Amino acid sequence: MFSINITPNIRDTDALRHININVIPYWFETARTELYTIFNPTHELTYKKWNLKLVHLDLNYIKNAYFGYDVEIRTYLIKLGKSSITLYQEVWQNGILRFTGKSVIIYYDYIKQENNTIPKNIRNKLIKHLTTFKEIEEKNKLEIKNSKKNNEKDFVESI
Repeated sequence: MFSINITPNIRDTDALRHININVIPYWFETARTELYTIFNPTHELTYKKWNLKLVHLDLNYIKNAYFGYDVEIRTYLIKLGKSSITLYQEVWQNGILRFTGKSVIIYYDYIKQENNTIPKNIRNKLIKHLTTFKEIEEKNKLEIKNSKKNNEKDFVESI
């Protein structure tokens, strides 16, 4: 699992202090940076060097997230294919799961305009991060149960 914390900005919100769902893809992209480093250690964004292409993204709203509280973005590698990876991502705030998403990224040659097989040295690094959706669900159930015991706050209204 890869994990980062993000402090929501005012621009990320609507008039009710809710985080707008349109912000979530940007946060997910930011949270994939460590994974991108496995493929592209220099982060050189040229068509000759960059080798990843996002080809699918699903977002799921679960519960409102709010301005004024940091969020944690968790990124899990749930499938490692011949030329693609599938990621599952979550947005947590105050011990509560707020959004989830799934994305497919292909290993891509921008010059030849075709998919490539993920090289063995990269696959070996990725395998260390591979997990199952069942493992994620079990971990989340336990975490949600513990956060309820600890009375984690959802949202505190301003007076």
